[in-house]
Amino acid sequence: MKYYTLDQLSTLNKNSRKLARFAVIGNPVEHSLSPQLHQPALDDLGREARYVRVEVKANQVGKAFQELHSAGIHGINVTVPHKLEALEACDLVDPVAQIMGAVNTIVFDKDGSCNGFNTDGPGFARAIREEFSVDLGDLKVIIIGAGGGAGRAIATQCAIENCPQVILANRTLEKLHPMKEQLSKLIGSENLKGPRDRIEIIDLFNPALEEAIGSSELIINTTSVGLKATDPSPFPSHWVEPHHLVYDTIYNPERTRLLRDSRDQGARVANGLSLLIHQGALSLEYWLNQDIPLELMREGVKNALKE
Repeated sequence: MKYYTLDQLSTLNKNSRKLARFAVIGNPVEHSLSPQLHQPALDDLGREARYVRVEVKANQVGKAFQELHSAGIHGINVTVPHKLEALEACDLVDPVAQIMGAVNTIVFDKDGSCNGFNTDGPGFARAIREEFSVDLGDLKVIIIGAGGGAGRAIATQCAIENCPQVILANRTLEKLHPMKEQLSKLIGSENLKGPRDRIEIIDLFNPALEEAIGSSELIINTTSVGLKATDPSPFPSHWVEPHHLVYDTIYNPERTRLLRDSRDQGARVANGLSLLIHQGALSLEYWLNQDIPLELMREGVKNALKE
């Protein structure tokens, strides 16, 4: 089956040699690549377990946790639009996930209580190390679209990593004021030598955005601009310079307009596939407590994207 509903959980393990032990929940969930990401790793590690998709409607996440645990599920990934509801439904939430305001990984205790984590931020830090051979904490960062879920998770990780500069850029500033206040508590109190604070906010229509991008070393796009082939770059391409590292959290298409133009400008670029892989691997580490075969996960996703 492409996915199950909560009403179909009684059929989860009928006529199947491998029992369903891990799942992703979302709505919609049919097109989630999580099974293609996780199943190769589970098979390689000798786990006789299946990874399945389960469609869960709004306001049913807490119920879903209980029923999935009862059905024999050991761990859950949470995708849109349930990451906030998942946080509220957990018995215990990791402090970092609490700050990020979202949960994407559930670990069940034997008694059925659920512990919530967010692997997006730590997964992003690993992705930057893989793609650019540099630690996230050493970079001056600007996040385009910081008001969304991915932007908030990455911004939180930047603060945890103590980046020397984090600029949050968004269409509107309403979400960014409380974010700045919260993240400022995580980051070192000393300011950079120069005019900029460690954490700044700016709207995407501010003429000062060009200067903000110019002063940064790592440009991160967390908006949806680029998902369509006809989408432009989220800001004028000539603002990118050869010293920049440009990371687009979009991985399909493989090269967005932003990445194509940035590469033409001489910048080093990467797409969101490495983030997808590393955040997924971190989930498996929580569930299995062992090293994860990253290259098999990468191969599984790449093959799925070709289909």
